Amino acid sequence: MPIRIATRAVIVIENRLLLVNAFPGEQSDLWCAPGGGVEPHASLPDNLAREVHEETGLTIKVGPPCLVNEFHNPDTGFHQVEVFFRCTVTDGVLSDNWLDPEAIVTRRRFVTHEEMQSLRFKPDSLPHVAFSRGMGYDPLERLVK
Repeated sequence: MPIRIATRAVIVIENRLLLVNAFPGEQSDLWCAPGGGVEPHASLPDNLAREVHEETGLTIKVGPPCLVNEFHNPDTGFHQVEVFFRCTVTDGVLSDNWLDPEAIVTRRRFVTHEEMQSLRFKPDSLPHVAFSRGMGYDPLERLVK
């Protein structure tokens, strides 16, 4: 099975990080940064801007990379490499009425660093990268749902 490549957006506004739940019908309480798998023949930033708009309705400007994360499921052979980019919103606001055309993301919210402590999220280093403005690398986390 080939390695899947994905992009994710680190969007912090007024010390709040944008998170999405990418499990339709609230199948899981796991939160992550918006984004998704890349399509061939489009740049990583172009893929990310498309994914963020689909999932949130927001238009973004993609900035520099800030995190590389790998996760896998050794039982199935699934392996994904994610490249996170710092992004800024250029248009739009979050709305509970926004519908992801692929019906994957049904919940989205901005959270503080403190609020993240009571949430399940991946990758583990996301708060550090988002709120400390550092660069990160998470090698081979096991896939969770």
